Amino acid sequence: MTFSEQGYALITGASSGIGKATALAFGQTGIPLILVSRSPDRLEATATEVRKTGATVETCALDLAQVDQVKPRLEAIAAQFPIDILVNNAGMGYTGDLLTTSLDDWQRVMTLNLTSVLLCIQAIVPGMRDRQHGTIINIASIAAHQAFPGWGAYNVSKAGLVALSKTLAAEERPHGIRVVSLSPGAVNTPIWDTDTVKADFDRTKMLTPEIVAQTILHTALLPSQAVVEELTLMPTAGAL
Repeated sequence: MTFSEQGYALITGASSGIGKATALAFGQTGIPLILVSRSPDRLEATATEVRKTGATVETCALDLAQVDQVKPRLEAIAAQFPIDILVNNAGMGYTGDLLTTSLDDWQRVMTLNLTSVLLCIQAIVPGMRDRQHGTIINIASIAAHQAFPGWGAYNVSKAGLVALSKTLAAEERPHGIRVVSLSPGAVNTPIWDTDTVKADFDRTKMLTPEIVAQTILHTALLPSQAVVEELTLMPTAGAL
């Protein structure tokens, strides 16, 4: 059975970084794609690049921080396209001591990094249950396992995502659905250039988005009777 017969892979945060690299890696394998990102222009640019691989690509411009829109928009997509792979990649970085983190900032991090993932899952998993197969890959972080000072809200959001993944795996295993929690170390992506992150690391020693994408692809392509439930992917230089 080809992937086009099996169904689509839906990737969030697909217009840059790990999401874009994953879209390209999946496209080169012939997996039909649905790409989700908040920036229509960058999303279309990514889709155009991925289509050059010959892959079928659909797009959905959606800001996952607008939580009231996430579930209905993705339910509409799932009603039109069978989705067999869900890559929950969208997220944000945030630096700040716990004592000085505002409630608004705390909730902003939790909303995007954790709550939006739950809503994506709630929209997509019913179709996977109907077909009795599917793979969900949640992109967490080494920060879920190693508490970095000054990254409190981010640490907590990613630890929560790992716990969500473990719970989902236990609940969906009887329905033939695999759940993967991937925790990369530092990855050289545009997250380091955002206004919510203040950090000065040697980005040449970080993982590349392409390395992470190949790992995501590998876990997605495992035989259906096997699953990598938890995976930590680190730069050889270690935690920066």
